[in-house]
Amino acid sequence: MTDTDFETTQIEAAAFRRLIQHLMHERPEVQNIDLMIHAGFCRNCLSDWYREAAEQRGITMTRDEAREAVYGLPFAQWKAQHQREATPEQLAAFEAAQRKHSG
Repeated sequence: MTDTDFETTQIEAAAFRRLIQHLMHERPEVQNIDLMIHAGFCRNCLSDWYREAAEQRGITMTRDEAREAVYGLPFAQWKAQHQREATPEQLAAFEAAQRKHSG
């Protein structure tokens, strides 16, 4: 790995940590379904990507461990504290977004 590659990796890691910090502490009220509707990914996606990246490097990680790394606490605890039931409007918007981007 060159110095440039190392620096790029450090910058990417810092940006990822900032995104996680933002979602955990500054915007925990933003619902995963809203992220899926507007951005096409959510915290669960991030945790899946995190686990996949670990596994590509030979690090075994469970789904729960990856989710805790992204959510900042066990998923069930985060869900109990922050996740609300999706509204009919959110569900309709999610379905519309899925149709729009799967075609």
